[in-house]
Amino acid sequence: MTEHISNPRLGISCILVGMIAMSLMDALIKLLSDQYPLHEIVMVRSVISITLTLFIVHLEGGLSLLRTSTPFFHLARGLLIVIANMTFYLALPIMPLASVIAIFFISPVIITALSVVFLDEKVGWHRWLAVLIGFSGIAIMMRLGTDAFKFSSLLPVVAAFAYSFAQIITRYIGITEKASVMSFYISTIFVVVSAFFWAIAGDGSFAGQYHSSLDFLLRAWSWPNMEDASIMLAVGVLITIVGYMLSQAYRVAELNIVAPFEYLSIPMGVIWGYVFWCEIPDWYTFMGILLVAGSGLYVFFREQRVSTPVDQTYGIDHQDPGHKS
Repeated sequence: MTEHISNPRLGISCILVGMIAMSLMDALIKLLSDQYPLHEIVMVRSVISITLTLFIVHLEGGLSLLRTSTPFFHLARGLLIVIANMTFYLALPIMPLASVIAIFFISPVIITALSVVFLDEKVGWHRWLAVLIGFSGIAIMMRLGTDAFKFSSLLPVVAAFAYSFAQIITRYIGITEKASVMSFYISTIFVVVSAFFWAIAGDGSFAGQYHSSLDFLLRAWSWPNMEDASIMLAVGVLITIVGYMLSQAYRVAELNIVAPFEYLSIPMGVIWGYVFWCEIPDWYTFMGILLVAGSGLYVFFREQRVSTPVDQTYGIDHQDPGHKS
């Protein structure tokens, strides 16, 4: 078996940069959500991302790196990321940015739970309790069981599960695949899916017939003005940074080390929400954030104290943290 990479410092650095870029990208997409369809924004950003990613691939060794022995896993990972993105962004026009991000960030807790099944990690009752507390925070933010509950708030929950499964696959194929290669295949799948939506709904014939969140997906394409085109360009650059940094983070460091640092996106979401829309999270959102973030961080610190390190499962050599597969 190929020796797995272990470089926690690099993984943490990558995830922090990726989270800052992701939160800003989310805010910019929300800015565009009342004028342009989601599949148009995704198409533009993915074309830009592919161009930039191919340049990175060239620097890392050439186009021959794009040959892969795991095409099924790339396809599955790409489709899961598409589902995660689509459901997450469909919630943006109808929910405050901080709320969408906070609900979505049950994903590090989900990743911890999934790692038990797929990566043979050991989790005791303390951490299972933390998982339950995290989901209770989600229930509070969604107002579950009250008249204020809206089914649309389930969109970021679906996104969190899809994203979590995708990162499990990332950890698996990262043994042999570079981050730039994984980013390339994701962007390519985004282009294909966006082209499909353009062919079916690009004329806007389905817009206005369903829920308001779906209008963001089914709205007609329109040519952006210079300001909006600049925002779309920025989104394309940011998704390249996000795709590379997240793929690299989960490739070079263990899930339980990297995942908790994704919570940086929550305060960043609050900041961007206030800067762009003067949004201030209500008491329920703040309480949910505390429970979700607290449970995730507890899972992390508990893992460091009592569990068998994940890197032992993979046979990682700590004497060579910079080893390249």
